[in-house]
Amino acid sequence: MKKKKRILAFLLLTVLTICLCATPAFALTESEVQAQVDSVGREAVAGNIFIWFLCAIAFLKVSQKIDSFMSSLGINVGHTGGSMMAEAIIAARGISAARGFAGRGKGSGGAGKASAGQSTGFMKGGLAGVVSRSFTNGAVKNATGAGNGGLGGAAFASSMASGGKMANDVIGTVAAGSLSSVGSMTGEKASQALMSYMGYAALGADAEDVPSFSNVEIGGGRITGVETSGECPAGSAFAMYHAEQFTEPARDYTTVTAADGAKWYKQYTQDTVEKTPYMAPDGSIAYHEKIVKKLPDPPRRKDRL
Repeated sequence: MKKKKRILAFLLLTVLTICLCATPAFALTESEVQAQVDSVGREAVAGNIFIWFLCAIAFLKVSQKIDSFMSSLGINVGHTGGSMMAEAIIAARGISAARGFAGRGKGSGGAGKASAGQSTGFMKGGLAGVVSRSFTNGAVKNATGAGNGGLGGAAFASSMASGGKMANDVIGTVAAGSLSSVGSMTGEKASQALMSYMGYAALGADAEDVPSFSNVEIGGGRITGVETSGECPAGSAFAMYHAEQFTEPARDYTTVTAADGAKWYKQYTQDTVEKTPYMAPDGSIAYHEKIVKKLPDPPRRKDRL
């Protein structure tokens, strides 16, 4: 009996020590998480999260054993874990979800980088690679409105607000990706994303001569919307085409560089003659002509030449 009491006291002391040491890990704020991501890189943070996850499972397993031992002494305790079969099913589902993401194609990325979904195998990059791809998948889901994205989605939203590199890489992936597999960004989030992607969000709230965007749609190698600035307070529609996916436009355009280094052909609405046919008094067909602002026809896609 004394031996059991000594063992019980030792186990309780061990649990208390672990809890005291683990408390600071749960006191992280969103800003501290983003700072860690920016300082050491997304892959390193994802690997650390996976290691922390394994440690948490190990701690729960130890707690379950302690509960079983205390129950044998006649002390009522709560259950800290389920059956091994149930836990195996949960793990299998997680692996299947990660495998599904790793196998999807994302289209070409900007500035010669591969897109987040391209992978030659599920375990490419080891366990840290699996977690990193899952992290990126969550960020893309948050960007396209397919879900909140968990930790990856929260990191994306925080990074986008400050024009961070992590958010711009995700926006670039969506912008250059396929609409069928990656999706697109629309609405207010797309307008905020374009402010970040064009480098304006990083300038801060006090920056001057910064335009605003509305009715923005990002995806499929194109970015469209309305740009309002001091030079054009009424707003002007524009279209941007990924330089690696489209040929050079036939009419006037400028080449802009996004925050991730990708090149885009940019065109605004241009004066275009619009003809409306009508029947002349002599029975011939005539036209009413007027000049309107209209976006030029889009350039041709290189993969369809």
